[in-house]
Amino acid sequence: MAQFLYESLAEQFRKNIERKIWPAGHKLPSIRQLSLTYQASKISIQTALQKLEAAGLVTAKVRSGYYVLQHTHPQQPEHNYTITQPKKVAVPDIFYQIMQKSAAFDIYPNAKTNTSTNHILTLNRHINRALRHHAGNNSLYYSPPQGNLELRQQISQHYLSRNLFIQPEQICITSGCQNALYLALNACTKAGDTVAIESPAFYGVLQILQQLELKVIEIPSSATQGILLDKLESVAKQWPLKALIVTPNFNTPTGSVIPEANKIKLCKLANQFNFNVIEDDIYGDLGFHRVALPLKAYDQFNKVILCSSFSKSLSRDLRIGWIISGQGLNKILHLKMLTQLSNSESIQQGLASFLKEGYYRKHILQYKQHLLNQRNHLIKLLNQNWDFSFKYTTPEGGLCLWLELPSGHNSIKLYNQALEKNITLTPGALFSTSPIFNHFIRLSFAHEYQAERMNALKQLGQIIKNKQS
Repeated sequence: MAQFLYESLAEQFRKNIERKIWPAGHKLPSIRQLSLTYQASKISIQTALQKLEAAGLVTAKVRSGYYVLQHTHPQQPEHNYTITQPKKVAVPDIFYQIMQKSAAFDIYPNAKTNTSTNHILTLNRHINRALRHHAGNNSLYYSPPQGNLELRQQISQHYLSRNLFIQPEQICITSGCQNALYLALNACTKAGDTVAIESPAFYGVLQILQQLELKVIEIPSSATQGILLDKLESVAKQWPLKALIVTPNFNTPTGSVIPEANKIKLCKLANQFNFNVIEDDIYGDLGFHRVALPLKAYDQFNKVILCSSFSKSLSRDLRIGWIISGQGLNKILHLKMLTQLSNSESIQQGLASFLKEGYYRKHILQYKQHLLNQRNHLIKLLNQNWDFSFKYTTPEGGLCLWLELPSGHNSIKLYNQALEKNITLTPGALFSTSPIFNHFIRLSFAHEYQAERMNALKQLGQIIKNKQS
């Protein structure tokens, strides 16, 4: 994705604040000075500063200029803790409650939401056209177990834009990313094997690990740069790993991105210690300022199995995902036939034509800007309305903020208290098998914070504050 000049400027200014080149309370240079320094138009500088203001990083004072806010929150501290030996997973019952609440991606599900958008209407037209034109044939025959060929070709074409060359023959269509992760893990492990996960981890992965009776080791992760490879290497030397599950780009809950050098090193570690890496790439298309290459693009040793779907980037309703694997695809196909046989051919055909005609590309360009605006709005609302100590991440993609509350807070109790007011959040306790994230929560900016959600956010802040007093 081409980056507008004002976005690049806003990113440079944000880094100046993070690195304390412009400390809290500092008056920024004038727009004229910034224009000369960065060789940009005054309009571009003004727009960049407005983005920082929307993100709650600076404030404008009449006839004075822009100042770095005193209460700018630092990013979430690094997740560095003692690693324990492999153990079985026990997912708490509350996990299933949260899944019934649409995985808590909406802080206030009762809020009025736009029922349709242009890209969804266009997608539905393509699917309806496939239903009409192929009704007889699709009703009498199953889709091929590997999935519709044209859809696999379009997915292959899409990954070229992220510097990954994959043959359609290496792709298997699945019922979403969760299903893809399940099939990938099932194909390369057996009950009792040891699997490493990044921590905090996607709680859906913990559910799969429990179902497959696998042992898990949690590897600490940076809130900005992902899994700590020195910790992973140390673990791989002590215990035989069968697999590592990791989300390299804009993961949930932190939004971290593994740097390019670390992606290369991770692939080398997988080869050195002979374990598979199962890559969850579900947020890979949602980078606000840059195109993030999949880990699979660095896989010289054929150790990475990529799993993804359109659930987060296009529509939750599609339930279309995929697995990309250079080897072991036959075993994955056999498992798919055993558990689900095939996917809807009409939906695959409609999605394939939607991709082929360029609608997904247009949608994703608009959607990423929309999400960036919503991230900035959420951060601004938090800074304006939560008058107590907390820390948060500022992800450069994805859908969520990861917040650390003062120690002593219990995210499960907070979840239940908020639920009494029809407010939903994702407790940090779900992202680990240990209690290390009990005082963390995940908040999503997948939905617009209009009046009802703004009020819910204020109420949530009051619930947290009352717990402290």
